Amino acid sequence: MPKLYPEALAFCVAWAVLAMVGFSYLGLRGGIALTVGLFLVVMPASFVTLSRTGNFALERGIRWTILAVAALVTFMVVDQL
Repeated sequence: MPKLYPEALAFCVAWAVLAMVGFSYLGLRGGIALTVGLFLVVMPASFVTLSRTGNFALERGIRWTILAVAALVTFMVVDQL
C-alpha cells in the first residue's frame, strides 16, 4: 500500500469540507462550483508550477493559497445571504 502523506490528506479533507460548506449554505450549485471549479484551477496551477520550477514547496504554497482564497470568497458570499 502506498504511503499516505499527511499534508496531501489534510488538503483533500479541507477541500471536501469547503465543498460541503458550499453545498449546505449555497445549495447544489455552490457545492459543484467549489468542487469542479477548484479542480479546474488547482490542477493546472500545480502542473504549471511543477513543470516550470520543480519546486514542491512553492506548489504546495500555491495550492493552499488557492484553497484559502476560495474559502474566504465562500464565507463572504454566505455572509451576504
